[in-house]
Order: sequence, then C-alpha cells, then structure tokens
Amino acid sequence: MEEMVDGFNQGEGDSENRIHIMNDEGQIVSKHMVENEFTTPEPDSENGQNGINKQPEEWLPITQSRKGNSWTATFHLLCSGIGTQTLSLPLAFVYLGWFWGILCLCVAFVWQLYTIGLLVSLHESVPGTRYSRYLQLSIAAFGVKLGKVMAIFPVLYLAGGTCVMFIIAGGGTMKLFYQLMCDDCSSKHPLTTTEWFLVFICLTILVSLFCPNLHSVSLVSFFGAIMAVGYCTTLWVMMVAKGKVDGAVYDPSKVVASDAGRARSTLNALAIIALAFRGHNVVLEIQGTLPSTPNRSSAKSMLKGVRASYLIIAMCFFPVAIVGYWAFGNKIPVNGGMLTAISTSIHHNASKPVLGIIYVQVVLSCVSAFQIYSMVIYDNLENAYVSRTSYECPKLVRMGIRIFFGGMTFFISVVFPFLPSLALLVGGFALHLTFGYPCLMWIVMKRQPTSIRWWFTLGLGCLGLGLSVLVIVGGVWNLVCRGLDANFFHPR
Repeated sequence: MEEMVDGFNQGEGDSENRIHIMNDEGQIVSKHMVENEFTTPEPDSENGQNGINKQPEEWLPITQSRKGNSWTATFHLLCSGIGTQTLSLPLAFVYLGWFWGILCLCVAFVWQLYTIGLLVSLHESVPGTRYSRYLQLSIAAFGVKLGKVMAIFPVLYLAGGTCVMFIIAGGGTMKLFYQLMCDDCSSKHPLTTTEWFLVFICLTILVSLFCPNLHSVSLVSFFGAIMAVGYCTTLWVMMVAKGKVDGAVYDPSKVVASDAGRARSTLNALAIIALAFRGHNVVLEIQGTLPSTPNRSSAKSMLKGVRASYLIIAMCFFPVAIVGYWAFGNKIPVNGGMLTAISTSIHHNASKPVLGIIYVQVVLSCVSAFQIYSMVIYDNLENAYVSRTSYECPKLVRMGIRIFFGGMTFFISVVFPFLPSLALLVGGFALHLTFGYPCLMWIVMKRQPTSIRWWFTLGLGCLGLGLSVLVIVGGVWNLVCRGLDANFFHPR
C-alpha cells in the first residue's frame, strides 16, 4: 500500500499530463493523457460544463462543419441582415422627419454593430470553449435555469416567427409577380394566396434538403445576399430616376394632429428602425462555422465578415430610407412600405421587367434567408433526437424534421396571415436579443466594474431592455387605436 501511495505521489508533479485509474485487481495505474495540438470543446460537450448535457457537436447542423471563412460569414450576415423590413424604413421618417429620422437610424446602426462585436468577442471568451449558439452563451452568463428562461423562448420564437414572415412576404410577392406578368392571361383559376404560400414553402423545403448544415448554406447565402442588395439598390435607384410623387409632404406635424397620436407614431417609428436590424440571434451560429486555431481565433475572420457585410448593409439601409422618404414623403403606405408603394403608386410608370426583377429578388432573398433562420430550429430538433438516441441523426430523420417544420410554419402563416400588421408588437418581445442581452452577457462574463466600457455597456444593456418595453407598449397602443383585421385562415 505504501508503494502504491508513493507511486501516486510521484505522479502529482505532472498530474496535468497523467491520469490515475484503478484496474480490475484494485491497483492504481498512472497513464499519460494524449494531448491534441489544439482542442476546442463545446460548453455542452462531454465535459457537461454548466450542467448542459448534449451530444457531440459534429452531429448537429450548426457545428457539423467548421470550414467557413470571412467570405462565407459575410454572405451569411448579408443574407440574414437584409430583408423586407428594410423597405419600411421611409415610414419611420414620415413620423420623425429628416433630422430625427437620420439621427435615430445612425444611433441604431452603431448600437447594434457594437452588440454584434460583443457577441463575436464572447464566442471564445473562455479558453478552449466555443459558444456556438445564443442559448449556450446565455447559460454561461446567467446560469442554467435563468439562462434557459431568458433565451430559449426568444431565440426559438424569433427564428420560427421570422420564417413565418418569410412565407407571408415571399408567397405574397409571388402572387404580385404572377399578377404583374400574367395580367392578361386567360386562366380562369389563378392560384390563391394560400396556394402561393404552399408553393413558397415547398421551394424552401426543397432547398433545405440539399443543405444538411449551416456551412453548406454558404452558396445559397451568397445568392440571397446578391438578391437582397439587388432589390434595395434597384428600388432607390428607380426612385431617383422617377423623382418625387406629386404632393409629397415632409412635415411630421401634418401626419398626426394630436399629442397622443404624435407620441404613438414616434414609438412606432423607433420600433420600425430598431426592428430593421436583425440577425443577432444567428451571429454566434455563423461564427460557429468558422475554424479556430491557437494562432488565429475565429473572431478575426468573423470581424472581417462583420465589417464587410455591415458596410454593404449601411449602403442599402440609408439610401432606401432617405431616398424613399424623399420620393414619397407622407404618402408611403403604412402596411408594406416601399414594396406596396411600388406596386400601387408607380405601377403604371415603371416597366414590367423592372418590377418583375424586384419581385423575383425579394422572393429569392426570402427563400435564402429562410435557410439560415430555420437552421436554428433544425439544430434544436436534431439535438433532441440525438439526446434521446445517442446516435447521429440519419438522413431520413433530417428530411422529416425539415418537412415537419416547413409544414408547421406554413400552417401558422395560413392561420395568422395578419402577422405582418402585428410586426411591431411581436418583434418587441425579441428585440432585447439585439440591443439588450449581448450587453448584459458581456458585463456578467467580463466582470470589470472599474472599467468605463463596463459601465457604458451596462447602460446600453438597460436601455436595450427599456427599448424593448417601449416597442411592446407602442405595439399594444397602436393595436388599440387602429384595431386588427384578423382574417384567420383567409390570406389576402
């Protein structure tokens, strides 16, 4: 026994490189541990850090492949960051005017860009650990119970809700394209809006079957980014070429007369600007597709992608907002924004090919972005399967998961086709994922209360939560004043 103890004590000096086990004969045996050149265990891997027990990361869609680079990150960020909500930015200027509209848009842009930087820096904030999902980072910051409560619902709600919005926007735009190109067609039985929703979701499911993981969506994201930038650029260039609409007014005081109405419209304008910036709930997932080595962390490649993508996003958002307001003034439609405006006000002044190109670009952009946001849902569903079976998800099950989710989102879009009119209200419940949570997670994990940046970030986090509350209040107030046309099961 003394020899065994002595042998055990002799191994304490290099205990970090040795492991002590007991064999079948009751003897303690010391063995060298095999060290890899570099390992990046996930917080939810076999270590079970923070009490999260998940299966190997290479089995799940988000982290199955880490072969991305700054180019693929740029494509993902562009595709997920630009959407039809961008076309509503001129409406915010209607309520705020030139000065406050541009100022609020600039502040929101810098604010959300700062929170993206925080998320990127927190991805590998713990040595040897990568937080490749928003939920993982939330649990690491706030603990298992509180982290799940604070993140599970908003993350899944935002990802699934965004996919439903894609179906409504993409299917509706398909219908507009058909009406534009087949205005004189002799068909007596055109497709209904519900059927166009079905066509759209079938197309997205078909694309998803060829994309088993997030990295495999890179080519689709590249195509979607081109389409998103394309329709934004085409729109504002066309507005400049066509000039202002007759009778356009730029005075916010003439839009709403009462003080209460102006307060409500101001809240709506702030909500429109804030909700125009999206994609923070997939930033960590996108960074999870990038490789990381001791000499070059994934943050460097990701920051390159962030800089490039948001430079392009700024070149889309600001011209659309400024030129759109200049062209239409207070005549911008409340529902649909620029997409509705070009379908009504200038329908007879623009050529069919130009409008047709815009419609096609919107549809293809929605199909591409659907693949990124739905991957968050696929990852959670596949993780549930893997946790129960301890086996990698077979192809047939993956196909079933994609068809199931597509069918569920299609059903919701048909049952609640009026969701876009509630966008400000439902979006407010997840807005803190963009402006609030990243700041709070950073201050909890960094723990630098003497730093000026720490206090500044804490203030931004509190303001982000307050902004989310204001947006929800504005959405409820707007709903009470304007009412709701709840056309259940009857998409128009």
